[in-house]
Amino acid sequence: MRILVHDYCGHAFQVELSRWLAAEGHEVLHLYSREIDSPRGALAPHPNDSPSLTIEGLALGRRVAKYAPLRRLHHESAYTRLAARRLRTFRPDAVLSGNCTAVVQRGLLRAARRSGAPFLYWLQDIYSDGVERTLAQRFGVPGRLAARLHRRLEFRTLAVSDAVVAITPDFAPILTTGGVAPERVHVIENWAVAAPAHADGAAWRAEHDLGERFVLLYAGTLGLKHDPEVLLALARHCRDTPHMAVVVVSQGLGRDYLETARQREGLANLILLDFQPVERVAEMHAAADILLAVLEPYAGVLSVPSKVLGYLRSGRPILAAIPADNLAARTISAAGAGLVVAPDELAAAADRLYRDPGLRTRFGRAGAAYALVHFDVAAKGRAFLDAIAAARRA
Repeated sequence: MRILVHDYCGHAFQVELSRWLAAEGHEVLHLYSREIDSPRGALAPHPNDSPSLTIEGLALGRRVAKYAPLRRLHHESAYTRLAARRLRTFRPDAVLSGNCTAVVQRGLLRAARRSGAPFLYWLQDIYSDGVERTLAQRFGVPGRLAARLHRRLEFRTLAVSDAVVAITPDFAPILTTGGVAPERVHVIENWAVAAPAHADGAAWRAEHDLGERFVLLYAGTLGLKHDPEVLLALARHCRDTPHMAVVVVSQGLGRDYLETARQREGLANLILLDFQPVERVAEMHAAADILLAVLEPYAGVLSVPSKVLGYLRSGRPILAAIPADNLAARTISAAGAGLVVAPDELAAAADRLYRDPGLRTRFGRAGAAYALVHFDVAAKGRAFLDAIAAARRA
């Protein structure tokens, strides 16, 4: 088949799926945006890539204004036209698209329909809930009305898609309530790309002057669903222990908030770094003593922080301030890979792990063992091919 995989953000496991599909004999075009701040996967050509794989980054010549609604809408509309043109020239037999708002998804669905290809909506987040919260806070009644229009567009697009690939079973009842036929929903949980066997954090530590410090690391998007104040409170708690450092690897609004607070409060133990190249991610994780995840309580089951899956691969203990009913929280608990706590319990849990190296070792080993069993790209790929086959029959 000719399969178009569109991952707006250019994450690691999505492009791994494209590589697997191409290795299985399918002709694959993998599209992503070059202009959004996000952790990236291995998007550069690799000598072992199948000749049937093409990876292309789309660009309009300006960065995505993620938190300026009108500018973002204008950018996404123009990006959608660009991606739709590329879709038409590729003439796919199926389109799998995710990690973008309903504006982009709706435009790509229409382009797929005009090309006679089924459209599979890869549902990573229910965006409209976050949009509603943000616009209502910033613009009051007009913001709430705009958010309702976005929610209507999102669920209409989901309802008319030929298939929906949901990353958690928690989405299924929400989709049914929103008008999506249950038989069109396929649950395929996210996974993480395997880390190199030789990954060692010593060089990364030396490069960033971490030395022998005890490192609590947060790596990934720090957006509207991730309250940076939780990480700031942890840094305040740890500043009286000179050899402890809270390291945040991110870019965007949350990172800017932490930059301002660090300068204002003189938090030398709060270290802020840009997103790391994909080839350094395993080293970065290996450099940590504890890996951190945060998620706002309002997000509940509506967003699953995929960074946790990469953390599991690393063999390091996880400390997560995320809702207990979230799939990532349930995964950490099922794997025995760390602690899931309320935000106001994060500092005490960090102290507990700091004092107990044996517990940290047990958590890390359990997480790596879980990932080894559950993160098989071939099994995931076969599940996606089943979903594509069902969409083509629909």
